[in-house]
Amino acid sequence: MTVLQINALTKSYDDLVALNDISLDINKGLFGLLGPNGAGKSTLMRIIATILTPDRGEIMFDGIDIIAQPDELRKKLGYLPQEFGVYPRVSAYELLDHLAILKGYNNKHTRKDIVSTLLEDTNLLRDKNKAVSSFSGGMRQRFGIAQALLGDPELLIVDEPTAGLDPEERARFHELLVNLSDEKVIILSTHIVEDVSELCADMAVLGEGNILLHGNPITLTASLEDKIWRRSITRFELAEIEQSYHVISKKLFAGNTIVHVFADEPPEGFESAPVSLQDVYFHALDKH
Repeated sequence: MTVLQINALTKSYDDLVALNDISLDINKGLFGLLGPNGAGKSTLMRIIATILTPDRGEIMFDGIDIIAQPDELRKKLGYLPQEFGVYPRVSAYELLDHLAILKGYNNKHTRKDIVSTLLEDTNLLRDKNKAVSSFSGGMRQRFGIAQALLGDPELLIVDEPTAGLDPEERARFHELLVNLSDEKVIILSTHIVEDVSELCADMAVLGEGNILLHGNPITLTASLEDKIWRRSITRFELAEIEQSYHVISKKLFAGNTIVHVFADEPPEGFESAPVSLQDVYFHALDKH
């Protein structure tokens, strides 16, 4: 059964259309929302989190009309925005305890158990007396998840959670999200393709306020089999290649440029390339 339903959602800022008639059905588990900066991802996340109001459209979560009943949704919501501020010189334990009070946990003993458990689950218990303002990027993101999990939310929204994290912190953060995903709807909004390919069984690509693609990453990747071709070229050849072929991506390797092109038949001088979700993503953006 679909848990989160988004129907014909539209949002504009003056003459800029941030979301254009968006419709999505999202079930329990990890859902990846991919898109470049400025695609409308944060606007969509903020509307779902009841921070913004759309111009028109409907969002239903487990029978709750989010737009008409935002307070009902907030009881079931955890939200980790792209950036969040913290009080200077306030420890992780003190800040999470304060946020728990705001969430309605008035019993001191119950609150202590909940705060300690969340810090342990996010691998921050041994750092509980350190100021959150002194945390590394990964530690701060894990603290953000801890505060988002107060109240055991059924819907968890994380916006660009791994941007700037080192590989070890990113892997730890991924493991945490996977462990949480069995009983929750978790929306992962990101421009990092690897986050979605490693974590999500369902995804969509958003570009310039439009849903360009929606489906299972494995199925979407398989749809481009035998249609992606690659070739190593010098930078002097790039302009000619872009004129002659449907180039969807390019990257540097050992001083040369590796281009990936989309074609139904193998172009001369190219070899078949293993298809990745990155090819799917760039192809969807290029088509748009």
